[in-house]
Order: sequence, then structure tokens, then C-alpha cells
Amino acid sequence: MFTVYGMADSGNCYKVRLALEQLALPYRWVDVDPARGDTRSPEFLAMNSNGKVPTLELEDGSFLPESNAILHYLADSSRLLPAGRLERARVLQWMFFEQYSHEPYVAVARAILRYQPPDSPRRSELPRLLERGGRALAVMERHLESEPFFVDARYSIADIALYAYTHCAADGGFDLSAYPAVGAWLERVKAQPRHVPMAA
Repeated sequence: MFTVYGMADSGNCYKVRLALEQLALPYRWVDVDPARGDTRSPEFLAMNSNGKVPTLELEDGSFLPESNAILHYLADSSRLLPAGRLERARVLQWMFFEQYSHEPYVAVARAILRYQPPDSPRRSELPRLLERGGRALAVMERHLESEPFFVDARYSIADIALYAYTHCAADGGFDLSAYPAVGAWLERVKAQPRHVPMAA
């Protein structure tokens, strides 16, 4: 059985939970609170020296950090990862896009509005985050205007990676009504078998 060390309302942790549920893989969830310093404890740093969630404990007792690396590991030889060489590379392309061009803006804007007080100086970052996040959503919109999913017209871990923070982007101040193709894709992802919502 896998063990996930994660934070329930983190999109990066939600990715892992959604993949585990959709692949019907048994797992145990251990709540970790970075704000309480849990990820800086010697015990946690021995599992993940970067001190971040999620971290996956494998059946052999070894540990794998980084949400998209975990997704790739879990999806190996499953319906969530294409068999073709180019298709697998396309999955990675969109997962790299998510971590470099999407998550640093969409997720960070959400974190500021969700966890920082109204008078936080970090609020000054929001205009830049909304502009850059909007660019990422526009890239997704153009792709999804002609494709049902991100790779090979089928649901994959590329969709899981991008769904996690896109479906709650409104929490960060993004107006998703401006991206109708993205909105339709969100509904297709939500309709996938064994879909589970992110914790509120």
C-alpha cells in the first residue's frame, strides 16, 4: 500500500489523490501541515529533503517527492499514460507547462487570497500573477478549442496535472468564464470514472 504525506486543500497533493482514486490503487493518507512546521521536521526531511508536500511512500519504504513525478510513477503501464513514445513526451510537455507556466501563477494567486491576511504586502503580487496566469489559461483555451483533452484526445495524467489548480482558479481571482473551452474540459474531467473532489 502507498502512503501519501499531503495537505488536503493543496492542488499538488490533490493530483496524487485523484490519480490514486482513478487507478483504484490502495493508499493511506497522512495529513501534513507545512504552516505548523511539519515539513521542516527531521523526520519529514529524511523522507523529502526539499521539505514539501506531497511525498509518496512506496511499498518498499522508499520515498518519491514532486507531484508530477508521482503522477508519472503511478500511471506507468496504465490507461492514464499513453504507450506511444511521442504521446508520452506530449504528456510530459503539458506537465512541464503546468509546473513552469501555470502553477507558479494560478496556484500562488490562490494561496495569497486563501492564506494571507487582507493587508498582506503579498497582495501587490496579484496583478502580475493574474496576467501571467491568464496567459497560461489562454494557451490551454486555444488547445482545448479543438481537442477534448491535452494528449491524443484521451484523458491522461496531463489532464490531472492541469485540472488540480485550474478547477479552483477562481479562488485566486481568475474569471474562468473568459475561457469556455477550458470550462467544458473541466466538466469532462469531472465526469471521468472515480473522480473525487478536492477538499474544501
